[in-house]
Amino acid sequence: MIQIKKFTFNPVQVNTFLLYDETKECIIIDAGCFFENEKKELDGFIAENGLKPVKLVNTHCHFDHILGINYCRSKYNVPFLSHKDDVFLVERAVESGDRFGVPLEPINGPDEFLEEGQKLEFGNSVLEMIHVPGHAPGSIVFHHPEQKFILAGDVLFYGSIGRTDLPMGSFEQLTSNIKNKLFILPDETMVYCGHGPETSIGFEKMHNPFLMD
Repeated sequence: MIQIKKFTFNPVQVNTFLLYDETKECIIIDAGCFFENEKKELDGFIAENGLKPVKLVNTHCHFDHILGINYCRSKYNVPFLSHKDDVFLVERAVESGDRFGVPLEPINGPDEFLEEGQKLEFGNSVLEMIHVPGHAPGSIVFHHPEQKFILAGDVLFYGSIGRTDLPMGSFEQLTSNIKNKLFILPDETMVYCGHGPETSIGFEKMHNPFLMD
């Protein structure tokens, strides 16, 4: 069974998730740790629980979601995975951070690419990948059907959706993808968001003002 630990990191308040199972292998999703105390918090949880990070995985690569990539890559000697369509965001991360007053060092591109339909494996666990562009061109949602949860990144929020006024964003594409790819999941599916609190597919179908027909 997958355990989920949420951390909220950096000036943009990104939710970083650590997923692990009974094997103690874990993956870090959207490594956003920026301040030294945030890095210590992440490291402390990993050490206290005897976990072994095996992958750094991103829902998408806007700068606030990759602020901890250099640190975690070096600390744990693990590969960085994202969708190929977001490589340009990694390349522009320093510039993007400067615009928001968040300094960061250049980040090397992903070591491996994620694609829709591919399986993401760690320990005894497998996550399915759903490509949901519109907020970022490479937005990937990670789905675990058995435990009925998704990690949605900035695709879907509690009562809201991701920004679509950023480079290569599209309101029409995002809302269409949410309805056609995520709203077909069971209503009880828990949604772990890239910012803010959790929600569920059923709640968003009923109450999200951006997704009403």
